Amino acid sequence: MVMQQSTLSTPVRKAPARRHDKGRLMQEAAMLAPAVILLTIFLIVPFLLSFWTSMTNQPLVPRPTPVRFIWFNNFIRIFQDDLFWTALWNVSRFTFWIIPAQCGLAFATALLLHQKLPFRNLLRGMFFLPAITSMVVVCVIWGTLFQYPTGPFNQILGFLSGGAIQPIDWLGDPQWAMFSIVLLSAWQAYGFQMIVYLAGLQGIPDELYDAAKIDGANAFRRFWHVTMPGLRPTHVFVLVITTIQAFKLYTQVAILTQGGPKSSTETVVHYMVRAGFEEQKMGYASAVSVILFVIVLIIALIQRQLLRRFDV
Repeated sequence: MVMQQSTLSTPVRKAPARRHDKGRLMQEAAMLAPAVILLTIFLIVPFLLSFWTSMTNQPLVPRPTPVRFIWFNNFIRIFQDDLFWTALWNVSRFTFWIIPAQCGLAFATALLLHQKLPFRNLLRGMFFLPAITSMVVVCVIWGTLFQYPTGPFNQILGFLSGGAIQPIDWLGDPQWAMFSIVLLSAWQAYGFQMIVYLAGLQGIPDELYDAAKIDGANAFRRFWHVTMPGLRPTHVFVLVITTIQAFKLYTQVAILTQGGPKSSTETVVHYMVRAGFEEQKMGYASAVSVILFVIVLIIALIQRQLLRRFDV
């Protein structure tokens, strides 16, 4: 009897389950390894190297004098430079304008091209074409359109107004220079957001629209109660990506305005490149890149939290 009780009270071994869990963890780790390795090589390591360089007086070209570790002096100098704050304000203003312009144009175009139109695929390719065109080529073309005073835009305005509107110096007037950059950038890059919105629209089941029609919902109600909720993840992705791209504004400014007139189009990236390559202050430029990375990261996290709070 005692032997039976001791036999029954013997715990059951769970070694096979543990081996199964260990195998699953190994499989998951193997699947994550490529992404982790790429993120480490192309994101984490460059950031750490930039942070280390920002603590030094590293020049672009090696000099006889040794590189010194100067701690946070580069950051202090950046925050004391009025031009940096002007550049940060300009890129913030650009971001505030480009998000509704570019995303709104992309969303409207996606809604149009989602309909059953003749030659729909051809139209999608045509609307997406600017997004795959080199920004340098786009800037050269738009620079001709913005030409003062006889450029095509000024000619069109003069014709439509009967000569009442005087030619506008699109790139030479501080009041119009950043607005012109916004127009160019929104037209060139909206095709990417359009494709993302098209993918989101195609992911909404047709059964939801059919059920809404049966319930008597008109086109606006179907759009508001079916399309918009179905695009919530798409809105989050587009908003975050557009914000990150906006803060990286550089090529348009470098080609068309060089930060002028009167620093009205100076951006953080242009400020950083000029410090690093023209003034040969790699430590100072690295500090600017670290600050920009932190700013963009904070803004992206705030956007995600706000959108989660509003159930978007």
